[in-house]
Amino acid sequence: MNGSYDLLIVGVGGQGTILASNVLGKACLTEGKSVRGAETHGMSQRGGSVESQIRIGGDYGPLISPGTADMIISFDMLEALRYRHFLKDGGVIVTNKNIIVPTSVFQQGLEVPVPEDVIQSLDDVNLYVIDAEMIASEAGSTLAQNIVMLGSASVFMPLSVDSLLKAIKKSVPPKTVDINVAAFNMGREAAERLI
Repeated sequence: MNGSYDLLIVGVGGQGTILASNVLGKACLTEGKSVRGAETHGMSQRGGSVESQIRIGGDYGPLISPGTADMIISFDMLEALRYRHFLKDGGVIVTNKNIIVPTSVFQQGLEVPVPEDVIQSLDDVNLYVIDAEMIASEAGSTLAQNIVMLGSASVFMPLSVDSLLKAIKKSVPPKTVDINVAAFNMGREAAERLI
Protein backbone atom coordinates (compact mmCIF):
# COMPACT_ATOMS: atom_id res chain seq x y z
CA MET A 1 0.00 0.00 0.00
CA ASN A 2 1.47 3.34 -1.06
CA GLY A 3 0.40 6.43 0.86
CA SER A 4 -2.68 6.11 3.00
CA TYR A 5 -5.97 4.32 2.64
CA ASP A 6 -8.61 6.84 3.72
CA LEU A 7 -12.11 5.94 4.78
CA LEU A 8 -15.10 7.54 6.42
CA ILE A 9 -17.57 5.73 8.62
CA VAL A 10 -20.82 7.69 8.73
CA GLY A 11 -24.16 7.21 10.40
CA VAL A 12 -26.44 8.68 13.02
CA GLY A 13 -26.15 8.62 16.78
CA GLY A 14 -26.54 5.16 18.29
CA GLN A 15 -25.56 3.14 15.23
CA GLY A 16 -22.10 2.20 16.49
CA THR A 17 -19.86 4.28 14.24
CA ILE A 18 -17.40 4.91 17.07
CA LEU A 19 -17.16 1.20 17.92
CA ALA A 20 -16.55 0.43 14.24
CA SER A 21 -13.73 2.98 14.05
CA ASN A 22 -12.19 1.55 17.24
CA VAL A 23 -12.24 -1.93 15.67
CA LEU A 24 -10.41 -0.62 12.60
CA GLY A 25 -7.84 1.13 14.79
CA LYS A 26 -7.13 -2.04 16.76
CA ALA A 27 -6.84 -4.09 13.56
CA CYS A 28 -4.28 -1.60 12.22
CA LEU A 29 -2.25 -1.82 15.43
CA THR A 30 -2.38 -5.63 15.25
CA GLU A 31 -0.83 -5.43 11.77
CA GLY A 32 1.70 -2.77 12.75
CA LYS A 33 0.16 -0.18 10.43
CA SER A 34 0.00 3.44 11.42
CA VAL A 35 -3.52 4.73 11.86
CA ARG A 36 -4.93 8.16 12.46
CA GLY A 37 -8.53 8.96 13.22
CA ALA A 38 -10.89 11.81 13.98
CA GLU A 39 -14.52 11.70 15.08
CA THR A 40 -17.35 14.20 14.89
CA HIS A 41 -20.25 13.40 17.18
CA GLY A 42 -22.43 16.47 16.59
CA MET A 43 -25.93 15.98 18.01
CA SER A 44 -25.47 12.22 18.03
CA GLN A 45 -27.64 11.64 21.09
CA ARG A 46 -30.52 13.27 19.26
CA GLY A 47 -30.16 11.19 16.10
CA GLY A 48 -27.71 13.58 14.48
CA SER A 49 -24.94 12.76 12.04
CA VAL A 50 -21.77 11.05 13.28
CA GLU A 51 -18.61 10.63 11.24
CA SER A 52 -15.30 8.92 11.86
CA GLN A 53 -12.38 9.60 9.57
CA ILE A 54 -9.76 6.84 9.49
CA ARG A 55 -6.44 7.07 7.68
CA ILE A 56 -4.54 3.79 7.42
CA GLY A 57 -0.86 4.34 6.69
CA GLY A 58 0.47 7.60 5.37
CA ASP A 59 2.38 10.34 7.12
CA TYR A 60 -0.10 13.14 7.66
CA GLY A 61 -2.92 14.08 10.04
CA PRO A 62 -6.26 12.37 10.57
CA LEU A 63 -8.54 14.57 8.47
CA ILE A 64 -9.61 13.53 5.00
CA SER A 65 -10.07 16.19 2.34
CA PRO A 66 -13.21 16.16 0.19
CA GLY A 67 -12.70 14.13 -2.97
CA THR A 68 -9.91 11.95 -1.57
CA ALA A 69 -11.55 9.12 0.45
CA ASP A 70 -10.98 5.60 -0.82
CA MET A 71 -14.13 4.35 0.88
CA ILE A 72 -17.24 5.48 2.71
CA ILE A 73 -18.95 3.01 5.01
CA SER A 74 -22.45 4.35 5.57
CA PHE A 75 -24.76 2.93 8.22
CA ASP A 76 -27.66 4.90 6.69
CA MET A 77 -28.39 5.66 3.04
CA LEU A 78 -29.02 9.36 3.60
CA GLU A 79 -25.60 9.67 5.24
CA ALA A 80 -24.06 8.13 2.10
CA LEU A 81 -25.59 11.03 0.16
CA ARG A 82 -24.49 13.60 2.74
CA TYR A 83 -20.83 12.53 2.62
CA ARG A 84 -20.56 11.45 -1.04
CA HIS A 85 -18.45 14.54 -1.85
CA PHE A 86 -15.60 13.06 0.22
CA LEU A 87 -15.24 10.09 -2.14
CA LYS A 88 -12.48 10.13 -4.75
CA ASP A 89 -13.03 9.04 -8.34
CA GLY A 90 -13.04 5.24 -8.36
CA GLY A 91 -13.74 5.08 -4.62
CA VAL A 92 -16.29 2.75 -3.03
CA ILE A 93 -19.39 3.35 -0.93
CA VAL A 94 -20.68 0.43 1.13
CA THR A 95 -24.05 1.41 2.61
CA ASN A 96 -26.75 -0.11 4.72
CA LYS A 97 -30.03 -0.07 2.82
CA ASN A 98 -31.96 1.45 5.75
CA ILE A 99 -33.04 5.08 5.90
CA ILE A 100 -33.50 6.80 9.25
CA VAL A 101 -35.84 9.75 8.86
CA PRO A 102 -34.15 12.91 10.21
CA THR A 103 -36.11 14.57 13.02
CA SER A 104 -36.37 17.84 11.10
CA VAL A 105 -37.83 16.06 8.07
CA PHE A 106 -40.34 14.20 10.24
CA GLN A 107 -41.41 17.33 12.13
CA GLN A 108 -41.99 19.28 8.92
CA GLY A 109 -43.79 16.43 7.18
CA LEU A 110 -41.33 16.50 4.27
CA GLU A 111 -41.01 13.70 1.77
CA VAL A 112 -38.35 11.12 2.57
CA PRO A 113 -36.45 9.55 -0.32
CA VAL A 114 -36.89 5.83 -0.79
CA PRO A 115 -33.80 3.60 -1.18
CA GLU A 116 -34.25 3.46 -4.95
CA ASP A 117 -34.02 7.30 -5.13
CA VAL A 118 -30.79 7.28 -3.13
CA ILE A 119 -29.30 4.53 -5.30
CA GLN A 120 -30.17 6.53 -8.41
CA SER A 121 -28.53 9.64 -6.90
CA LEU A 122 -25.37 7.61 -6.30
CA ASP A 123 -25.28 5.94 -9.71
CA ASP A 124 -21.93 7.58 -10.54
CA VAL A 125 -20.00 5.75 -7.78
CA ASN A 126 -19.05 2.17 -6.99
CA LEU A 127 -21.99 1.46 -4.67
CA TYR A 128 -22.66 -1.70 -2.67
CA VAL A 129 -25.96 -1.85 -0.76
CA ILE A 130 -26.19 -4.25 2.17
CA ASP A 131 -29.28 -5.23 4.16
CA ALA A 132 -27.41 -5.02 7.47
CA GLU A 133 -30.55 -5.23 9.60
CA MET A 134 -31.61 -8.54 8.08
CA ILE A 135 -28.09 -9.99 8.26
CA ALA A 136 -27.56 -8.85 11.86
CA SER A 137 -30.91 -10.35 12.83
CA GLU A 138 -29.87 -13.66 11.28
CA ALA A 139 -26.57 -13.46 13.19
CA GLY A 140 -28.46 -13.07 16.47
CA SER A 141 -28.96 -9.34 17.17
CA THR A 142 -29.96 -6.29 15.13
CA LEU A 143 -27.51 -4.36 17.32
CA ALA A 144 -24.67 -5.94 15.30
CA GLN A 145 -25.47 -3.99 12.11
CA ASN A 146 -22.29 -1.94 12.49
CA ILE A 147 -20.20 -5.13 12.52
CA VAL A 148 -22.13 -6.45 9.49
CA MET A 149 -21.14 -3.27 7.68
CA LEU A 150 -17.49 -3.69 8.68
CA GLY A 151 -17.58 -7.23 7.36
CA SER A 152 -19.07 -6.03 4.08
CA ALA A 153 -16.51 -3.25 3.71
CA SER A 154 -13.62 -5.54 4.66
CA VAL A 155 -13.49 -7.00 1.15
CA PHE A 156 -12.08 -3.62 -0.03
CA MET A 157 -9.80 -2.78 2.92
CA PRO A 158 -6.05 -3.26 3.21
CA LEU A 159 -6.56 -5.20 6.48
CA SER A 160 -6.71 -8.96 6.99
CA VAL A 161 -9.85 -10.75 8.11
CA ASP A 162 -7.85 -12.26 10.98
CA SER A 163 -6.79 -8.83 12.30
CA LEU A 164 -10.33 -7.49 12.03
CA LEU A 165 -11.80 -10.48 13.87
CA LYS A 166 -9.20 -10.16 16.65
CA ALA A 167 -10.09 -6.49 17.00
CA ILE A 168 -13.81 -7.27 17.15
CA LYS A 169 -13.23 -9.82 19.91
CA LYS A 170 -11.28 -7.22 21.91
CA SER A 171 -13.85 -4.45 21.35
CA VAL A 172 -17.29 -5.97 21.99
CA PRO A 173 -18.71 -7.26 25.29
CA PRO A 174 -17.61 -10.90 25.88
CA LYS A 175 -21.17 -12.25 25.81
CA THR A 176 -21.68 -10.82 22.29
CA VAL A 177 -18.47 -12.07 20.67
CA ASP A 178 -20.08 -15.02 18.85
CA ILE A 179 -22.90 -12.86 17.47
CA ASN A 180 -20.48 -10.19 16.27
CA VAL A 181 -18.11 -12.68 14.66
CA ALA A 182 -21.07 -14.23 12.84
CA ALA A 183 -22.30 -10.76 11.81
CA PHE A 184 -18.86 -9.86 10.41
CA ASN A 185 -18.56 -13.10 8.43
CA MET A 186 -22.12 -12.88 7.08
CA GLY A 187 -21.58 -9.24 6.07
CA ARG A 188 -18.39 -10.16 4.24
CA GLU A 189 -20.14 -13.00 2.41
CA ALA A 190 -22.96 -10.64 1.37
CA ALA A 191 -20.49 -8.17 -0.14
CA GLU A 192 -18.54 -10.92 -1.91
CA ARG A 193 -21.78 -11.97 -3.63
CA LEU A 194 -22.20 -8.41 -4.99
CA ILE A 195 -18.70 -8.05 -6.42
